[in-house]
Amino acid sequence: MTQKRIALVTGGNKGIGLETARKLGEAGVHVLLGSRDPARGDNAAKTLVEAGFGAECIHLDLDNAQSIAAAAESIRERFGRLDILVNNAGIFDFGDAAPGKAALDAVRRVMEVNFIGTLAVTQAMLPLLRAAPGARIVNLSSSMGSLTENGDPDAPYYAQRFIGYNASKASLNMLTIQLHEELKDEGIKVNSVSPGFVKTDLTGYGELTPEEGARLPAEYALSADVSGCFVEPNGITPW
Repeated sequence: MTQKRIALVTGGNKGIGLETARKLGEAGVHVLLGSRDPARGDNAAKTLVEAGFGAECIHLDLDNAQSIAAAAESIRERFGRLDILVNNAGIFDFGDAAPGKAALDAVRRVMEVNFIGTLAVTQAMLPLLRAAPGARIVNLSSSMGSLTENGDPDAPYYAQRFIGYNASKASLNMLTIQLHEELKDEGIKVNSVSPGFVKTDLTGYGELTPEEGARLPAEYALSADVSGCFVEPNGITPW
């Protein structure tokens, strides 16, 4: 059984997830790249292995309970624990919009993956996280999930009204708060991290590269000494 820390990064085959995995690999962590598409996940893991890091793909579809259970069992059998969980995987649906116009199917799909799927993965991995000393959970959130900023006309993303996506990230923040309260006596640190406005396949445009966006998630995954926080590159984000 490896003595390296073991990390699972959901949605780890591209974008912020892959770059977070790279930074964890640079720190000597053995990284499992959760990927809905095993072929893409294998290709991504290969790039990390070729760079000298410990990495491999693990099939994981947040919308498929069987794949989540199988991933947890595989990690248990091979490693017996999980030191780091980075809940990075998420989607955006272009049917999403302001509450009066959003397609309900789009809202339902976004909530199902971004929140329910993340909750399902976290529940499945909790026994493994509890088996590790000082485990950490990082939930990839967004300032668009801040209730305070959604109600502030001076906030930078005030006009970005996507009821499904914004609500899914607000729900993810609730998960962070409640997990922190549930786990604080067990030494497991849980934080919401907004990486900033990153250009990815999800956004199509942004101010930061995925590598820049991965800095904060990796930092909190590796060395967080706080828990129950919502942070972004400029500091603390209001709930």
